[in-house]
Formats: sequence, C-alpha cells, structure tokens
Amino acid sequence: MHKPPLKVWIVDDDQSVRWVLEKALQQADMETRSFERAEHLLEAIDDGSPDVLITDVRMPGMSGLALLERLRTTRPDLPIIVITAHSDLESAVAAYKGGAFEYLPKPFDIDEAVDLVHKAARSAGIEHDPDAESPEAIASMIGQAPAMQEVFRSIGRLAGSSMTVLITGESGTGKELVARALHDHSPRANKTFVALNTSAIASELLESELFGHEKGAFTGADSRRIGRFEQADRGTLFLDEIGDMSPALQTRLLRVLAESEFYRVGGQAPIKVDVRVIAATNQDLARAVKESRFREDLFHRLNVIRINTPPLRQRRDDIPLLLSHYLAEAAEEIGTPAKAVDAEALDALQNYGWPGNVRQLVNASRRLTVTAPGGVITAQDIPDDLGGSESPRSAAKEWTRTLAAWAETQLHNSDTPLLDAALPEFEKTLIGIAMSQTNGHRQEAAKLLGWGRNTLARKMKALHLDE
Repeated sequence: MHKPPLKVWIVDDDQSVRWVLEKALQQADMETRSFERAEHLLEAIDDGSPDVLITDVRMPGMSGLALLERLRTTRPDLPIIVITAHSDLESAVAAYKGGAFEYLPKPFDIDEAVDLVHKAARSAGIEHDPDAESPEAIASMIGQAPAMQEVFRSIGRLAGSSMTVLITGESGTGKELVARALHDHSPRANKTFVALNTSAIASELLESELFGHEKGAFTGADSRRIGRFEQADRGTLFLDEIGDMSPALQTRLLRVLAESEFYRVGGQAPIKVDVRVIAATNQDLARAVKESRFREDLFHRLNVIRINTPPLRQRRDDIPLLLSHYLAEAAEEIGTPAKAVDAEALDALQNYGWPGNVRQLVNASRRLTVTAPGGVITAQDIPDDLGGSESPRSAAKEWTRTLAAWAETQLHNSDTPLLDAALPEFEKTLIGIAMSQTNGHRQEAAKLLGWGRNTLARKMKALHLDE
C-alpha cells in the first residue's frame, strides 16, 4: 500500500528561507505549504492539519512562540520545529517549554532540517508543561557553534525536570553556568542554588561543609553549623570537581542520593532533605572507576544525564561573540567605552589554543581593555602568550617586512638584480618545505607547489637540490 507523502507546513517571513525549505522537502518527497505570517497558518489549519510544522520565532504580527502557545491547546500532538536566527539559550528553552519538538539555529544545515522532519514525523508525541513560564536569559551562555547548541538543547529538554545531571568538560568551559541554567529553568527555580567546589576545601573539612555539624562535634565546633545540603533543601546543590572527593565522602554522598537523608557530624538524628544534585568534573570518571579512584555505584547515581561543555578550541566561531560580550563587561567594570577588535587581532585570538577556555578569555578581555591604548584592539596589542605572534595575517606581514629589509640591504651591498638573487633562495625554501611535507614524494610535492613533476625535477637539478 502506497503511503501518502508527509505534509509539512512552513511559517517564515523570509521568502528565501521558505523557498529553500520547500525545495529540499519536496526533493525528499514531502508535500509542502508555506505561509508568510502565523495568522495565515491559523486560518488555514481549520481546514486541515500538517504532519509537521516548521516555524520561525521572530516574525511580523504573531511570533513563533505565540503560535506554539496557541497550537499547544488546539493541536497538542502536532510536532513543531522552531528555526531562529537568535540562537541563544533563551530561545532554545522557550521553544521547548512552548512545546517545540526541536529547534534549529540559523544558518542551518538543510540536510539536518530534512532529517529532523522525518524524526518529528516518527515521534509519538511531546509532553507539554502548560504551567511553564518564560525563561530568563543567561547572558554569559553565548554560542552558535554546534557543540554549544547541543548544550542548549540538553538544558531545554531538562527544563521541566529535577533529574540528577553530571556535567563534564575541561576547566574554564562554564560548567557552573550550565548548572545555574539547569536550576533557573527547572521547577526549583524559585528555590536556593548552592554551589560548592569540593576540590577547594580540605578533605577533613569537606564533610562538615556538606552535612554540617553539631556543637562540640570536634575541637573548635563552638556552635551548630548548617551544611550545604540543608541550605539547598528543595533547591539545587552544585558539586564542582566531584572527582576529587575522598572515598569516605563518596560513600556518604551516595547515601544521601539514595535515601535523601544524612546525619550532621556529631549528630544523632537523621535529617531529611529534598535536593537536586548537579555534579561536575574535568576528569574521566569512567576511568577513575576502573582505577578504583571513584565508586562505581556513585558514578551511576550521578551519571543519570550527562552534558559535556565543549572547550573553546572546538567552538572558535563563538570567539567573536564572546569577545564582544566580555569586552563590554570589562569596559563597564572600569567605566570606559567598550573596545572593538580589528580583523588581524581577531585572527590571532581565534587561532590561539585557549588552554584556559572561556575563563581565560574573560580574563584576557579585562587585560586587553586595560592595556590596549586605542579604542580598537590591534594585532600589535595582543601579547605573545595570547597568540599575538600566531595570527596568519601577522605572520604574513612579518615575512614581508623581513623581505623588505633584505631587499634594502641587497641593493646597498650588491649589483645583482633583486629577483636574480631572491628567486633561487625563494624556490629552494618552498621546494624544501613541499618535499618535507610529502616525505620526499616528488609527484605530491609538485602538486603542492602548483608545478608539474617535470618542472620540479628541472628546478631541483638547476638549484642542485637533487644531489
């Protein structure tokens, strides 16, 4: 029996976006219908309904999010894909809370859009949270790179949940920001968020820090202390660098997660708490389990949902956005106008490795705001330890400056025409690099140089390089 084609409706005020989606979906044997405004779609949907809806967020008249709200009551089973140029956490979470099946940031990959339509059509339906409120934006969570978009999606999917989450990633990648976002977009948002870096506290003090202590529990315990678990009751407790926790404390933490109760140090009565735990680590906990440095049962308790925060080197396209944001913050801190970044300086900063990730970029923004003399940060303002000498454009300028200095010296010290003196050395250098890159394979080296193999052989013979 021949199955009817999927019916996909598109709402977007951008005619070019509608056209591209229509062509791609029609090539995938889908039936399409497009609308410039959400109001037009609502008029048409009374006479029929699509299998999947694709909508923009920001449009004249009714917005995409308002359309989601309307369709949530009239067409609750309709899977909706949201596309938006405003690819930030606020849009992602708002889309999911509004009932979206998935969202795509512009510019999107057209094949991914088609795949999402198939995925949406196969879905059994989406649960909605009618009491969900519009989220607050978290300005510091900025990113259009695919790796950051996946983080936003994960936060959006967990918006109505209080599940335990494990956040992994290198130091400085913003794990606490993700934890705060998970809290702020959860049912516990109006309760306390408590953050604790477990590696920053001596192991003998950490137990009291987490669970509190009774008066007289140990020398110096002059009064009762309320620990972080009690402070976070009905809210969220964020435990950073969980991989550094001692085995004894791992056992106590496991008990709290399993039974939602604990004893203060020196206490006799159990204390019941309702705490969502979000843990973070820059370590490979699975390896730590194999090496018996971390309890396997605790790892499985924490690893219910995992979110990985990408290092900055894997999201270089976000560096201009992050720089703009943090340079503005740094300028506001010291009361000066925000500095801009020219193309060469941006090259240097985008090609730098950023071992300290976003945290290092924040500090670099403060540093450049203070040290760059003008209103525009140039390549000359970028210190070497931030990649100032690594910019391709800077390297090119340095090479041409060196060549100019050589030419001036040559003119003063020799009658040999400049090109007659320079070209052999120039060709020797480039041939040497090409041969080194190809491990001496002449055919491949010639291709790198833009020559034929015979030309390379002739040049090498003339320059005495084949000896």
